[in-house]
Amino acid sequence: MKITVPATSANLGPGFDSVGIALSKYLSIDVLGEAPAWEVIHDLGASVPADESNLLVKAALKVKSDLPPQRLKMHSDIPLARGLGSSSSAIVAGIELANQLAGLHLTADEKLEIATAIEGHPDNVAPAIFGNLVISSCFDQAVSSIAADFPENCSFIAFIPDYELKTSDSRHVLPQEMSYKEAVTASSVANLALAGLLTGDLVKAGKAIESDLFHERFRQPLVKEFEAIKHLGQTEGAYATYLSGAGPTVMLLIPKEKEAALYSGLQSLGFAGEISVLQVDRQGVLAEKD
Repeated sequence: MKITVPATSANLGPGFDSVGIALSKYLSIDVLGEAPAWEVIHDLGASVPADESNLLVKAALKVKSDLPPQRLKMHSDIPLARGLGSSSSAIVAGIELANQLAGLHLTADEKLEIATAIEGHPDNVAPAIFGNLVISSCFDQAVSSIAADFPENCSFIAFIPDYELKTSDSRHVLPQEMSYKEAVTASSVANLALAGLLTGDLVKAGKAIESDLFHERFRQPLVKEFEAIKHLGQTEGAYATYLSGAGPTVMLLIPKEKEAALYSGLQSLGFAGEISVLQVDRQGVLAEKD
């Protein structure tokens, strides 16, 4: 059996902790069979455990604590601690592993509830499960979500710096409170961004995405490349530039016909990191049996 989970990009500016999109980088798990103890074969480095302490296995055992140990092969092109949902992909893969091994027949909504309880908020795990664009909320311990088709004729270009930025460090710079007036303004910007995305008006959506008041203005100083990339996007006709998740990945939302120009422009900036052209994943988590 093989389980595949897409990368995700959360927030999209003002959709803080509630909006995410599934994108075309992937974590895949090959289930090789039962073993005396849990074993996770991977080439992701010493920081990623190869036993039952791996996040994937921990998530699976949260769902079904008596699963028989398995030998697993993990491959991922989702970089760690870069704001592309690497931990969420592992959590969703673990839930799906338990679902398949134990024949639980979990619905997507049930998977989301479990994943949110593990992750703490639904913005990344929801698109990893459903694919596409997903708007989610977690209120009074109840998780709710709506998945929608992301507009066509749109690509994402990710600049992925060669350094990590842990979510805990990125959250540390956020204020503990906002004024009522500022919160109302921030909420209206988020509403407009979502309305633009859902109606296909990427120009208005992009302007709202770049007008976020919830988190980007506090986090931008942690990502030294952001200002220059945003200027490039505005010069070359991107719809929007935003921090993916907690960063440090900087995401450009662009018309497909501008891919080459913006990719070349990013290269010319000479920043140390990876540049990836990504498309929307419209499928979400997938389990394929041999």
